[in-house]
Amino acid sequence: MNKRIWIPLALLLLLLVAAVVFVSIELSRSKQENVELTKNFELDRQELEDEYTSFAKKYDELQFTIQNDSLAHKLTAEKAKVQHLLEELKSVKASNASEIRRLKKELATLRKVLFSYVQQIDSLNRENQGLRAQTQEMTQKYEAAAARATNLAQEKEDLSERVSRAAQLDATGISLLAKNKKGKKARKMKDVKQLQVDFTIARNPTADTGMRAVYIRIVKPNNTVLGRGDTFRYENRALPYSIKKMIEYTGEETPLTVYWDVDEFLYEGSYRVEIFSDGLLIGTKTFTLD
Repeated sequence: MNKRIWIPLALLLLLLVAAVVFVSIELSRSKQENVELTKNFELDRQELEDEYTSFAKKYDELQFTIQNDSLAHKLTAEKAKVQHLLEELKSVKASNASEIRRLKKELATLRKVLFSYVQQIDSLNRENQGLRAQTQEMTQKYEAAAARATNLAQEKEDLSERVSRAAQLDATGISLLAKNKKGKKARKMKDVKQLQVDFTIARNPTADTGMRAVYIRIVKPNNTVLGRGDTFRYENRALPYSIKKMIEYTGEETPLTVYWDVDEFLYEGSYRVEIFSDGLLIGTKTFTLD
């Protein structure tokens, strides 16, 4: 072959080989770049999906911390929006760069909204804590006032009870004498014709003066009362009595003697004398007759 033809052909062939090699290298590099880009997009999409899922959980947590109905409604709406965008993200292909960028922008907006809600909730919680502190303080003050009132009422009741006890009559020196028909002390039970009860209403300048009814009960060993069916009121019930004595009490010591004429058989044993006045038991004593 003519040298003048062969040399240009050889040069052309070298150029073609060089071009093919260059194109192959470029295609390989471009393919590798596309693979890397696809991986990056997939990572971005996965990170976005994780963030959207985290946002949805955060809204759930916030809803448990508030009691404001209006704010709770807004949080529910924002949570629904996050879930909707999350569903969109799951359906987007990793290669769809424009959609991923859009969802990134949406996420940035949601982050700002979430931050504003967190601030509102913190503010409401601080206000609620302040209100709870005020309520607790008021409750403590009320309880303290109620306790003072209760103490005062108890003190008043105790004072009233002490005054009442101090003002009540007191029967002292109670004695019981069994007498025969001659008015002497009976030596045998079969000879007893009359029972004599002696006692003294003690001096008490704090007690009210004036006419008083004094009731004397002579209780036999079988726990029945000597009497004729007459009764008086004591602690909302009717008690039978043996003798009733009207006295004028002046606040000074007042000795009294009353008698019960025996019209029934008396037997040996313990007899109890109980003395009442003003609806109170003011004295009692037990005696043995044999």
